Amino acid sequence: MNQRLVLVAFAALLAIVPLIPGMPVFWVTLLGNVGLAALVAIGLVLLTGVGGMTSFGQAAFCGFGAYATAVLTATHGWSPWQALPVALVVSGFAAVVLGLITVRLSGHFLPLGTMAWGLSLYYLFGKIEMLGRHDGISGIPPLSVFGISLADPRAAHYLIWTVVIGAAILTTHLLDSRIGRAIRALRRGQIAAESFGIDVARTKLIVFVYAALLAGLSGWLYAHVQRTVTPAPFGLNAGIEYLFMAVVGGAGQIWGAIVGAGLVTLLKEALQRVVPSLFGTSVQLEGVVFGIALVALLQVAREGLWPHLVRLLPARQRAAPRPADPLARRAPVAGTDSALETGRGEALLVLDQARKQFGGLVAVNDVSFKVRRGEIVALIGPNGAGKSTTFNLITGVAALTAGTVRYDGVEISGTSPRVIARHGVARTFQHVKLNPDMTVLENVALGAHLRGRAGILAAMLRLDRRDEARLLAEAAHQIERIGLAEHMMKPAGSLALGQQRMVEIARALAMDPELLLLDEPAAGLRHFEKTALADLLDRLRAEGMSVLLVEHDMGFVMGLTDHIVVLDFGTKIAEGPPEAIKTHPAVLEAYLGGAA
Repeated sequence: MNQRLVLVAFAALLAIVPLIPGMPVFWVTLLGNVGLAALVAIGLVLLTGVGGMTSFGQAAFCGFGAYATAVLTATHGWSPWQALPVALVVSGFAAVVLGLITVRLSGHFLPLGTMAWGLSLYYLFGKIEMLGRHDGISGIPPLSVFGISLADPRAAHYLIWTVVIGAAILTTHLLDSRIGRAIRALRRGQIAAESFGIDVARTKLIVFVYAALLAGLSGWLYAHVQRTVTPAPFGLNAGIEYLFMAVVGGAGQIWGAIVGAGLVTLLKEALQRVVPSLFGTSVQLEGVVFGIALVALLQVAREGLWPHLVRLLPARQRAAPRPADPLARRAPVAGTDSALETGRGEALLVLDQARKQFGGLVAVNDVSFKVRRGEIVALIGPNGAGKSTTFNLITGVAALTAGTVRYDGVEISGTSPRVIARHGVARTFQHVKLNPDMTVLENVALGAHLRGRAGILAAMLRLDRRDEARLLAEAAHQIERIGLAEHMMKPAGSLALGQQRMVEIARALAMDPELLLLDEPAAGLRHFEKTALADLLDRLRAEGMSVLLVEHDMGFVMGLTDHIVVLDFGTKIAEGPPEAIKTHPAVLEAYLGGAA
């Protein structure tokens, strides 16, 4: 039985539960509460588990949705379905306003920020007269579908779980797309994501708003199921519980959100009944036992429950795409081979007096050099010479203190890595920056992000399949190109370091760059792998691509490059063809010392 059949069986069970003879309404209502919580937890899985942005304030967005529909329906006579889009707009608008402030935070400041506005909004809900202050709003009309009232919890059960399963399917579709890969890339740091063209700030805001909309939808359902709204369910404690649900189910698992919501909700309900009977009502120990139980559970299943459940099922092998019908290639100069040959030798990248200071430390000292079309240039020097800092200046990761960087006649100094990537500049990193949980294919497909066009709605509705197939075909083509086709569907974290470096090169090539920047590409590679890498770079040069590489393996550099630039303590000390650099006195002194 595979995962899909399990989900079908789960949906069938949900459909049968209210029809079981003698089933108490209490249990049906409790199951509905699990669904309402799962809806919020699905958004948190995307926001926290996948996107890496911890939020304790999702309950406040439930409050926005619940209070918006309560005011419109109970006070102004709107129907619940008329109030639904308004509730979502209110939740979404609040998420945009709070997200523009919050998602820019990093580290522990982000969760602290969500706690701050979560507490503030809870107290705000209890102070506004229009919202009934702490007494809340009652008399909210029940939902109805095609004239059938859903006031009975058994009837509301079907609507709640239809929405929950629909949201889970749409969110799963979203993750299995170009936008989904961009979201997953956020966890590995924004520098790498920006370097292959992802708009990190926009992607973070999209995830933040999406999670808020799911919470607002849960709040709308809650208001019409409970028929009354007070501030109590939308406080910080509820926000912490929602986060527990996402983590317990599996921080990066969409369907795990339902498992986590069910376990936490049922455990909390059971403890409220069992603990007082064991210890009496004089001391409230439910919260203490609840916390201990969750900590113990996470000690046993640190990845959450869903991955453990999935391991009990036969693994579903996903077929690797054929490396056919690749995306159109960038024309380096014009659209013809003759134009390519004509363009060879022209300066593509020009550094003019590039300087970078960190306080009183000069890391790059007025360095100037050029990379011409169709040539391989090496940037070499001892450790601490400023090579990687120079790479960061070229790619916009670090800002110039003085000087300029021009690419194809356009000044790119002061622009972001994302903008520079759009110009056709791709790079790898000194320390490998792959997502170890994503497959090799998915990691390489991230490089083709700018070459796709499908947006978030197309991804959720599966209207992006043709575009997605072309991006994956391009990724498969580049993986075959580097000789790792048999590892295409493996997690990138399972590969050796040398293979991971090759995957980074494939990801950069998927961008179809004109200029490829490689930061120590041969580090960790065995001899035959270095030979294969040299052959690949030689082919790229023949195709008209320019390459700038930082490398410590002098044998690799001398046998491959057309031109070498040597740095020492941030200053250019030599420049020229490999033959001249081998015997240059300043180079020998920098590497071997003055006596040598």
